[in-house]
Amino acid sequence: MLLTIDVGNTHTVLGLFDGEEIVEHWRISTDARRTADELAVLLQGLMGMHPLLGEELGDGIDGIAICATVPSVLHELREVTRRYYGDVPAVLVEPGVKTGVPILMDNPKEVGADRIVNAVAAVELYGGPAIVVDFGTATTFDAVSARGEYVGGVIAPGIEISVEALGVRGAQLRKIELARPRAVIGKNTVEAMQAGIVFGFAGQVDGVVGRMARELAEDPDDVTVIATGGLAPMVLGEAAEIDAHEPWLTLIGLRLVHARNTPRV
Repeated sequence: MLLTIDVGNTHTVLGLFDGEEIVEHWRISTDARRTADELAVLLQGLMGMHPLLGEELGDGIDGIAICATVPSVLHELREVTRRYYGDVPAVLVEPGVKTGVPILMDNPKEVGADRIVNAVAAVELYGGPAIVVDFGTATTFDAVSARGEYVGGVIAPGIEISVEALGVRGAQLRKIELARPRAVIGKNTVEAMQAGIVFGFAGQVDGVVGRMARELAEDPDDVTVIATGGLAPMVLGEAAEIDAHEPWLTLIGLRLVHARNTPRV
């Protein structure tokens, strides 16, 4: 079994692979204050519920792949792999790790590991040219060329950030449930805010993707647009430019990176 861990700014997503199939997954909050020992206890509790794994931490795990956008959490997870999974081949996505995707950026080291891993999975599943739209704390748009190169992207405020900002900065506004309203024209303040979020972000996706596709390929219709991230379902039915939804795209990319950096038995 391969354990994959994607640490985002808000949530951490874990996936368990049996070969190429993801057989279990969990989503927990990202807490930069958790120590390595606390993370190990959390992992043991989650994986102890799976019937294919043993009761002891590490039983049944023969590989680990990790990417993180929070350096302090990455540091603690590195310690977890050393102390509790010392005999398990672990790959932490960072500069020097083989991904198979050239990074054509001014400073490749500043590109988030999750964005590179998403590009790896996009190339494997769909080929290029492609655009990955990841709905997380930020909404990121990442472009992959026809030759499978990571060529750049766009970073915009995420859905939850926008909702929180409205609630904080709007004198008569408040936090709302993230849900699709009955119509575009809201009949009350909550529905009006929901419409602004859902249809506003759908319009943003279509607008940004359209512009990127025209830069990325001679025929924009050749570009495959893949949505991922925990908040992707919010706009899937409204954004016309999205071609595919891959909720586990980052975890799939981690599986691929792990395979490219560990010897085959």
